[in-house]
Amino acid sequence: MAVEIVLLAPLMVAFMMLVVAGGRYVAVRGDIEATTRDAVRAATLEKEEGDALAVVAEIAAASLQDVGACSGPELSGNFVSGGMLTVTISCEVSYDGLGLIGLPGSKTVTISSSAPIDTYRRTG
Repeated sequence: MAVEIVLLAPLMVAFMMLVVAGGRYVAVRGDIEATTRDAVRAATLEKEEGDALAVVAEIAAASLQDVGACSGPELSGNFVSGGMLTVTISCEVSYDGLGLIGLPGSKTVTISSSAPIDTYRRTG
């Protein structure tokens, strides 16, 4: 019985560490997806491109303050009636403390969300 425990304990610890790594990845990815979706939708409601950029930056700052190292947000597309806007955000998923199972220190996750500007909406 002791031999089985000695052999299985490291495998169980490695499996638990893999579950933790997966949880970190899914949590960060979900936060970024929600933020890009909310930011691009808010940007399409603005009448001026400068206001849209400000709203996107404000939403990203408020939503991603607990996520860690993020770059962006980037707003791209045609800011005209019927145009399509895209918000892109990249964040680092930290795997600190999980190097025992061979994971890198971090992984970059990049998410983009797009939304159309209403065809009959007046823009700048």
